[in-house]
Amino acid sequence: MARRLPLPAPRPLLHPLRAVDSARSEVHLLPHHRMRVTIDHQPLTGVTPEMLLWWFRHIGDHMTYAGHDISSYLAWHPLDHIHWELDRAAPGGGAGEGARFRIVEAFDRRPEFYVDTTETVEKLDVTGIRLVRRLAGTPVFQLEHTWSACAQGTHYVSVLDLGARSSFLTPVNRYLSTRAFPERMARAWVVHNVEEVGVLEHLLPTLVDDHGARRR
Repeated sequence: MARRLPLPAPRPLLHPLRAVDSARSEVHLLPHHRMRVTIDHQPLTGVTPEMLLWWFRHIGDHMTYAGHDISSYLAWHPLDHIHWELDRAAPGGGAGEGARFRIVEAFDRRPEFYVDTTETVEKLDVTGIRLVRRLAGTPVFQLEHTWSACAQGTHYVSVLDLGARSSFLTPVNRYLSTRAFPERMARAWVVHNVEEVGVLEHLLPTLVDDHGARRR
């Protein structure tokens, strides 16, 4: 089992974090101990789908934040994020489809909400990203962020699915939904996700200008 990474000192908050009620969110408890969490975010002003695609392809890069050179992942949520690494590169190299992302964070900086997880990027394109963990080929965890252009900038929706649909994996689902990622942790993740998605509204326009990524 991997050593638990310590929670680093919080980075400065350069912009206010979005309130959870700025988004529409629901936690659904489903048959066979499955759970689905949906978040329909307030639109991201000044952000395009192309910018979001660029972000997830460069999430491990460094950037200047509050006068310091730090990982973009640490700047993405200045309080909760601990570590990101490319556990396995995509077949074409880098953080694309087929890559494996290791993500370490603690929602609300609370040790009981600590997450150290590695998922496969099964989709990453201009419409969104999907991270999946499979057991014997069956998805037992899936997090999908989808985005599209809208009048205000970009419409962003997050959907987290926990547990397999097969009743044969109900014991696995029970473990996931009661010990690994119980409902109270899911609700803490909702707050965390609303906050980190909102931060992109402030980070991305400057990063795109600095790196010459396409705005549209």
